[in-house]
Amino acid sequence: MRARWFVGVLLLLLAGCTGTSTPEDGRITLRFQSLAWQEESVEANKALVKEWNATHPGVKVEYVQGSWDSVHDQLLTSFEGGEAPDIIHDASDDLADFAYGGYLADLEGLLPQRLKSDIPQRSWETATFGDGVYGVPFLQEPRVLIANAEWLKESGVRIPTPERPWSWAEFRRITEGLSGDGKYGVAWPLKEPVSATLNLSLSAGGQLFHRGADGKVTIRFEKADETVPRTIHDQANTDHSASPTTLGSGGSDTLPGFFGGKYAMVPLGFSYRQQIAQQAPKGFQWQVLPAPAGADGLTQGVSPQTLSVAEDSPHKKEAAEFIDFLLRPKNMVRLALGDWMLPTGTQALADPALHVTKDGWATGTALASHLTTAPAQSVRGYPEWKDKVATPAFQEYYSGAIGLSELRNRLEDDGNLVLARYQR
Repeated sequence: MRARWFVGVLLLLLAGCTGTSTPEDGRITLRFQSLAWQEESVEANKALVKEWNATHPGVKVEYVQGSWDSVHDQLLTSFEGGEAPDIIHDASDDLADFAYGGYLADLEGLLPQRLKSDIPQRSWETATFGDGVYGVPFLQEPRVLIANAEWLKESGVRIPTPERPWSWAEFRRITEGLSGDGKYGVAWPLKEPVSATLNLSLSAGGQLFHRGADGKVTIRFEKADETVPRTIHDQANTDHSASPTTLGSGGSDTLPGFFGGKYAMVPLGFSYRQQIAQQAPKGFQWQVLPAPAGADGLTQGVSPQTLSVAEDSPHKKEAAEFIDFLLRPKNMVRLALGDWMLPTGTQALADPALHVTKDGWATGTALASHLTTAPAQSVRGYPEWKDKVATPAFQEYYSGAIGLSELRNRLEDDGNLVLARYQR
């Protein structure tokens, strides 16, 4: 009895140490952890899994629901416990430590040429670490201005287009002119200020992270890095054209005030259009405008959503084949429409459904060619630097508690100490 009990426990432990199974009939089971959360997106993902299973009897895919709120810690725990899903949905700026830690499979030799050539090189660079490719970037989200169309029309301001956007200086002047009597030209939702600031700073030529000949990264907050944070700071503290109460808010928190006519514009990720389309009061007119441009035009950093394969998966080939199926052009369009985001694939991006003027789709697709790798993409130690150094520093600067020189000192001095520990 004790021997049989021991064997049974051992088999259970072994079964729990892998995300896959191969039953006696030879059928492979793959676990696909998706972070889709919007209803349309979850439906699109589950429908594609169902279609795969109906046409691939030898390889079954199980849909596993994950959460963006806890994905990093959850994945780390599952990797270390040998229980990682085979196919992993994440964001490219979360992959560096997993890639360098040996938890993700190098996809270079697993993906078909069709998929490799369909996604531009600038997108592949977001998931390339060292000599390997550790994720397939498939959805991306530019930051745009969501504007009260009626308010802007009545003000007589020039409406920016992707061909002729506002400059950062012009944006500041316009928001100041739109403000007064308890109303604000802009509401910046900067509860998470780091990625928004760094990604938008690329338009002004800001880099912040500089990699030397030895491969090590140092932080330098230079003149070009000042443009975006200085604009936001001055709107909130000098011009009083940015609502001070939204600086610590998330994007969704600004929508009631936006709908209520308190803010003329809100800088948000492109996918927020779904919430606005669903929640806007009847008759409320809104439009999508490109983010302001700087010395480098509309250039903007993004961290695309990615699909990766666990290094421990014994069925990497089959997992890569499922990813290829999921990201066929028509399927990629379905995923993009479900998430209200842009596909990375050139064929999918050309689909007419993504070029309609309704809900600002055409404005978003016009920005796609300007999207590039986020500044911190391959920087080891970035999550710790962001949480412990950059987030509190930017929050205090935007609130007016510290000045620009103190912001620079914290980002550089404290930040380089953090990065140094990861680059020994």
